[in-house]
Amino acid sequence: MVNATMPEPDFENRTVLVTGGSRGIGRACCLRLAQAGARIAINYHSREDDAAETARLVTAAGARAITAQANVADEQSVARMVAQVNDQLGPIDMLVNNAGIFEYVTPESTTLDHWRRTIDVNLTGLYIVTWAVKDQMAERRFGRIVNMSSISALRSRPYGIAYAASKAGVIAFTKSASEALIPFGIRMNAVAPGLIETEIIDDVDQPVIDRIVDQTPMKRIGQADEIADVVHFLLSEASRFMLGQTVVACGGRVMLP
Repeated sequence: MVNATMPEPDFENRTVLVTGGSRGIGRACCLRLAQAGARIAINYHSREDDAAETARLVTAAGARAITAQANVADEQSVARMVAQVNDQLGPIDMLVNNAGIFEYVTPESTTLDHWRRTIDVNLTGLYIVTWAVKDQMAERRFGRIVNMSSISALRSRPYGIAYAASKAGVIAFTKSASEALIPFGIRMNAVAPGLIETEIIDDVDQPVIDRIVDQTPMKRIGQADEIADVVHFLLSEASRFMLGQTVVACGGRVMLP
């Protein structure tokens, strides 16, 4: 569910690329940033109809939107996407690295193909997209990047080993890349959501969800627009003294340090 309020347009004249923006947290981010006045490039891999619906919602919120197909794990595909965004919306000012996959896999069923597929999309894809936009950001001495991690990076996940490893890699990437890029005016942080009410939990058994809720001090799972609010904060100047941080948003299920 997306917050329908209309905040001040603090991202006016900014172009934002949201990878995996067709649904779930990605769609909520697109709408939240559109409400803030940004032009939105909605990346999708295969869900063209969902991406078109997100674009329709963004347009209804009064912002410009385009859809941009790309496999984030493929360098040439990403290069074409970035060229399309530059041509249709202008240089990319902000990036939300949200594209990712999750497969509930037992340790016995974890294969090298599953491992590579997960790492390729969730971690290598994040690197490819970031490196595809960093030079144009550096030229203008302005860039804002938010990477999507998960609390799976912060606690054991025996039924999601590859996913947990990929999301832990996102946190390490954010720490190191943020320090490397800040001299060029590019500021990067990350978000680690807990369980969020999106399509990803449709196949999760209710007893599992109930157990997670019971382990969560706030006694509920999160909403996509709550993560979108954190992403908006990290892209905005309200977080201007934050760099290389991972903000955990999980109702207290994981607390740092």
